[in-house]
Amino acid sequence: MSDSLSATADPQFIPAEFEDRTDAAWPAIFSLTMGVFGLVTAEFLPASLLTPIAAELGISDGAAGQAVTATAVIGAIAGIATAIMTRSIDRRIVMWALTSLLVVSSLLAAVATGLTTLLFARLLLGIGLGGFWSMAAATAMRLVPARLLPRAMSIIFTGVSVATVSAAPIGAYLGEAIGWRAVFAISAGIGAVTLLAQVLTLPKLPPLAAPSIGTLFELLGRPSIRLVLFAVLVIISGHFAGFTYVRPFLEQVPLLKVEAISLVLLAYGVGGFFGNFAGGAVVARSVKAAVVLGSLAIGLAALTMLLFGASTVVSGLAIALWGFAFGFLPVGIQTWTVRVAADQAEAAGGLLVAAFQIAIAGGAIFGGLLVDHLGALGAVGYLAAATLLGAALVLGVGREPPAAGGAAPALAG
Repeated sequence: MSDSLSATADPQFIPAEFEDRTDAAWPAIFSLTMGVFGLVTAEFLPASLLTPIAAELGISDGAAGQAVTATAVIGAIAGIATAIMTRSIDRRIVMWALTSLLVVSSLLAAVATGLTTLLFARLLLGIGLGGFWSMAAATAMRLVPARLLPRAMSIIFTGVSVATVSAAPIGAYLGEAIGWRAVFAISAGIGAVTLLAQVLTLPKLPPLAAPSIGTLFELLGRPSIRLVLFAVLVIISGHFAGFTYVRPFLEQVPLLKVEAISLVLLAYGVGGFFGNFAGGAVVARSVKAAVVLGSLAIGLAALTMLLFGASTVVSGLAIALWGFAFGFLPVGIQTWTVRVAADQAEAAGGLLVAAFQIAIAGGAIFGGLLVDHLGALGAVGYLAAATLLGAALVLGVGREPPAAGGAAPALAG
């Protein structure tokens, strides 16, 4: 069997619960959306509150910045471990527990008196964030009919888009107005409301599988999973190499001031918000098309920035397109994963979270090296190369995974 997107997407792997469900638990889906919004908002808060946190705790900005690193590192580990460590527990209880960590983490951060407490709070958040991400698609898969999964995933990822757009600017504004501790207290409140919504809406979800360390190796043995993970490492590393250093590009190439940069980044976030919904619509017709089109559009936007980036209008429009196109990728990649590993969707979700975290870290490091040696255009060049390579990889090697219980549409490649 070829190394393709559909290599292990045989209908026998698809649980009957996923295949036969006819009703959609939309309130539960919205409660998951609230969960990712609260977790991602909390993840981004230190970036907008770094200076006042460092000043009040008597630590350096660099030390305070490790609050972000701690969350990312433990998130990667939790993404892999959560499904294994909780394999005998009702999945709704697991989701409640992960959301509870958002509340506890935010409260601890709000009362932190030193770096140790702050880092411990962020470690708890990392467990909640990584675990929640690894379980979200597998949980959504059990809450809606298979044909509605792309729509459900696009709704869930709307929480990410809203958090991405709002967390940093609102966090910075409220931090100045009422203090950074109060901002974390508000984050805890958001978590508490989210937890209540999940308690009221999530149905009983007994575990369908008992994943182990061996399950991870079994999944890695599937050609389709290896292709998913490799595509993520290539495409997402390019994305974060470019996005991490987008401000130096805007300062050095179109020569924008801070106010204009904020507007351009807002356009990126708004583009991503609408891209989630457009991506969900495309995924409903073709997972492969969503991943290819999203990656290709980002690559073309990056090439436009390389060639014509000195123009403020061109750069702004290209970055807005970038945000819109990126909205296709999380929905497409998550749906791709659960279709080719529906029998072990939670464990596969953990591998996907780990791949994302590695790609994020690798992209930021490699992008930094390129910026240091080649200037701001270096990271944009890698963004173009990586996303175009990823699009070509999925287009040339991948096949459309069949929907639950059905044959795959006949697509080239």
